[in-house]
Amino acid sequence: MIKHIHRYILKSFLRTFCITFLAAVFILVMQFMFRYVDDFVGKGMGILVLLEFLFYAALSVVPLALPLSILLGSLMTFGNLGERLELLAMKAAGISLFKIMKSLIILIAMVSIGSFYFANNILPKTQVKMWGLLFSFREASPELDIQASAVNSGISGRNIYEKTKRNGYLYDVVIYD
Repeated sequence: MIKHIHRYILKSFLRTFCITFLAAVFILVMQFMFRYVDDFVGKGMGILVLLEFLFYAALSVVPLALPLSILLGSLMTFGNLGERLELLAMKAAGISLFKIMKSLIILIAMVSIGSFYFANNILPKTQVKMWGLLFSFREASPELDIQASAVNSGISGRNIYEKTKRNGYLYDVVIYD
């Protein structure tokens, strides 16, 4: 049987945990997107492909966001309990700190087992799909990397010069060997 006090602490923890987890995932995904924004801007990719990439990026930052959200969630939960003097009332009632935290310890043990399974089985698959999408972004429309009226040496052993570029087409192209 779960006691009312454990249910109350779990409810308080899960509320703050979910909010901090979503915030941490959002911040880490935005950091990841800013790093690779040059690879998929202007490539003409559809919104569904970009959403798929965001989904895989969000799954790949879960192992980073989970410990942050557990730490912040537990600190905020027990901070709020201490601020509202509920922790003091529990201690005054004779409940030890270990008994107060017992439900959270069990929950975090289950979360850590789930996190191990996720990192061992699901994360490698999402990493392969995410980096495959990023590679296909980089390979899509390579003519966008070529600038007009400039010599480009992006292809090894060749230098490419084009006079004009309109609508994704190159005009007056000269290839130097």
